[in-house]
Amino acid sequence: MCMHLFSSEKALNKIILFAFFPFFFWNCSNSTSENDDMVPEEISETAHATIEGMLLVKGSDKAVLLGTNDKGALESETPQMKVILDYDYWMDRHETTCGEFVSTMEKYGPKKSFANSLKCENDSLPIADVTYYDAVLFANARSKDFAEALAKDSSLPKIEIDTVYDYAQIVFDEEGHCTNLSGFMFHPERNGFRLPTEAEWVKATAVGWDVSKSWNNGNSGFVAHEVCTKESSDTAFCDLAGNVMEWVYDWLGEFRDTTVTDYVGAPDGGELNERILKGGAFNTDVSVINTYSRSDVYTVTSSTRADYVGFRLAYGAIANPLWMNSDGKASESIVTALASSYDIYQYTKSYNVKLAFRNDVTGNLAYIDYTGGTQTVTEIPDTMEVYHPEISLDGERVAFCTKPEGVSGKSALYVRNLDETGSGFVKLDVESAAIPRWRVLADGDTVITYVTDAGSNKTESEWKGYSTWQVSFAGGKFGTPQKILDGSFHGGISKDNRLAVTGARLLRARIADENENITDKGMDTVWYNGEQACNASMAQDGSKRTAFLDFGGKTGSEYIGEKYDTHQYLLIADSTGTLTQYVAAPEGYTFDHTEWAVGSSNENLVATLANINGAHKRVTLVNLAEGITADLAEGDELWHPSLWIEAVSSDSETSPADGIIFKLDPDSAGMYYNNSGAYEWAHVWRYNMEFLWCYKDSANVAILGSSRTYFGVIPLNFSQPIFAVNLAATSNPIKGTEYFFNNYVIPHMKKLKVIITSIDNDIWYREDLGIFSYDSYVGYVYDAHHDFWKDKVPSNLARFTYNSPGTAAGNNLRKTRGFTGLSPNSWSTPTFRKDSVWMKNKSSVYYSNLNIIKEMAEKCHERNIILIGVIVPQNPKYKETGAFGRYGLLRSEAPALIQEVADISKEYPNFILMDENKMGYHDYTDEMANNPDHLSYLGAEQLTRRLDSLIRTLNIDFKN
Repeated sequence: MCMHLFSSEKALNKIILFAFFPFFFWNCSNSTSENDDMVPEEISETAHATIEGMLLVKGSDKAVLLGTNDKGALESETPQMKVILDYDYWMDRHETTCGEFVSTMEKYGPKKSFANSLKCENDSLPIADVTYYDAVLFANARSKDFAEALAKDSSLPKIEIDTVYDYAQIVFDEEGHCTNLSGFMFHPERNGFRLPTEAEWVKATAVGWDVSKSWNNGNSGFVAHEVCTKESSDTAFCDLAGNVMEWVYDWLGEFRDTTVTDYVGAPDGGELNERILKGGAFNTDVSVINTYSRSDVYTVTSSTRADYVGFRLAYGAIANPLWMNSDGKASESIVTALASSYDIYQYTKSYNVKLAFRNDVTGNLAYIDYTGGTQTVTEIPDTMEVYHPEISLDGERVAFCTKPEGVSGKSALYVRNLDETGSGFVKLDVESAAIPRWRVLADGDTVITYVTDAGSNKTESEWKGYSTWQVSFAGGKFGTPQKILDGSFHGGISKDNRLAVTGARLLRARIADENENITDKGMDTVWYNGEQACNASMAQDGSKRTAFLDFGGKTGSEYIGEKYDTHQYLLIADSTGTLTQYVAAPEGYTFDHTEWAVGSSNENLVATLANINGAHKRVTLVNLAEGITADLAEGDELWHPSLWIEAVSSDSETSPADGIIFKLDPDSAGMYYNNSGAYEWAHVWRYNMEFLWCYKDSANVAILGSSRTYFGVIPLNFSQPIFAVNLAATSNPIKGTEYFFNNYVIPHMKKLKVIITSIDNDIWYREDLGIFSYDSYVGYVYDAHHDFWKDKVPSNLARFTYNSPGTAAGNNLRKTRGFTGLSPNSWSTPTFRKDSVWMKNKSSVYYSNLNIIKEMAEKCHERNIILIGVIVPQNPKYKETGAFGRYGLLRSEAPALIQEVADISKEYPNFILMDENKMGYHDYTDEMANNPDHLSYLGAEQLTRRLDSLIRTLNIDFKN
């Protein structure tokens, strides 16, 4: 068995051996790998530093195959794509063990990590039940351990080792698992330990992949085993096919029928921020273990953890990494979002925030819409240059020009919608227009101000040859432009029309007296003692403050009290040009492209951060109230950011007679999701809570339960006058349903006539509450502290919930009233996630869960509500096995257990058991299935039709 790389400082001589190290690799004769054409010399003898416990994988021009063209495979696994990895890398021979994990994390990991209190049952068992971020923190800890070990041994050559992952803040759940890393960045160009990419992991299967010699549900006893205890060679990877599934680095992106080099995945995880798991596990059926699978039964995010999920690490830099977007566009340079809407809320006190900027590498407009909750960077491909984008005051559009500040010449001005396609594209028909800024005039009209030339204003005569204009914009169209000032005042005009500023070499201002305005009469002046300044931007909150950058001049140095470099400080001047505040750029960076946030009165600006080489690597939020910066995005060259913050509405509920009767805490009310990832399906519950508060007085049918009803019942497909809402959620145990039913559904949904819930008695071994056992979401805690609002629901709670953090997928949930459809696939091969005989040890838990259904039936009976329990179809081939379904129950015991559920109707006639599974003898075809225990949207259509038909036979009066 391989020893841990850093198990002892005395073993340093074993860590790196600069000599020829022989590798003799073989292809498994019983392999099902799709990469068997990779010959052994792909991974061969080499003169290279050898790292104990790891095997070297040599780069070559031979392609590794990702995905498959097999019919019936998941959409995310097709089509097959070829990847060439032309660099060398190392990978752990076996999965990281519990002993390795604990010893390294205790020395170099965060003190709050669960690793510091973990007691290994067996040091040689693979570490499991870890999140993606737990694995990331271990990789960084292992890099630190390695670097320190090398530094202590002078006999070894100096190798630059660095941590591969950067982050700003760690979020732990109550058990000490890392559920989020704010500002998370992967640096593949660094030399350190990391999770392997999917392509690297699959390439390794050419040596060490043998499904017949894996720990799987046929031989494991449904538990993990010590690593490398199945037959294996010392020069081959072990347990790739089984024991525990393994994290890899990649986001879950789409494949293309093409060949790419040094592929590292998608630039982000899409609507759900999905990650990838590879290989089989001790509970996986051997028939479905292959090299192309990328997922688990449920959606996998960075915070997912399960007792059958672990990892192994890779080592080595990827010099020329390539990412590929869902549209098939490959890029060696990506923009990464570094902050969540929850992070930004700490400074803006708003969840409705958007960021737009220029990607100077491509010249395109890019944006991040934090109102959707996900940190996805969307770039709008275009053929024209995009400079100085500014988001409109309502956050729906963006105006931009084709020439930057400080550069003379003709510029065009455009407006487009802030969406994926940049729709609603219109051009202002003038000779030249630059640096657009949105304004609302006193009469309520929305206008865009612009200048005819954005060149230098150092020479007054030349500068006065330029002019400032405004044009109305309504209904997606421009009005007639009007000249308002001589001179190019592109730094902004005050709300009261008495001050205008500009800064393109000099900080110039036009000032009007109290009873005048600058368009009629004003005095031109130069601020800042005539020293060089640029990037002027005026606040639109009525304060007339101007933010700008300087060049380390005398005036600024005297105010701050020290000499400094160009653009090292962001300076703030009042309406007279007097300096009132400054904020320092983070160490190692300087500011550029400073702009005040638009759309709301606040203390926030946005800027780019340039490194010592002048590259604009980051976009950062600057908060004047705290005097600090918070990074929003990172890339190779990011220019001209615009930050839109929706105005925060009142948190007080008022009554004409009584005045304020209740004040909600905006930091808690409706906060059912915070992007920290403490629970991967929390976003669904967040929208369930939105639907609850929004439809509590209108819905007459509610769907509850697990993923089987979440994916299986379509609210919009019920016939009138049924108004249904789907409040089910995946990975939701029955105790979670009970909690939601007792505290939210029964007290608040007064018009309910029917409740539909899944009967998942094959999963009634679970004792947990699911999401409701987490205190990471303050909205639920806040509700509990107010007795779940059973006396009175604040009328603005629905609004708070609607405006709280969510995900881009929430827009689809809103359209469907809580339903997510799965693509047609097939029932596939029956798989098992639990030993069928679990009832022997869990009978008390089972009957406790059965009693929950009885209690729900009783409470529904008291309120004259029909309770329909649905047994959702599973793979009909389970009837050929000894198990009822995916999670077991002995097939021989299942009929009697199902009858006990049906017998609830004897005591409570309002309970109806609708058995659509029929012990596998059902009529749900392959295309109606997505996997062995979930329906596709076609199956959901059939199940919903039958539910609708059943309800109509009950003669329910939905009008009263």
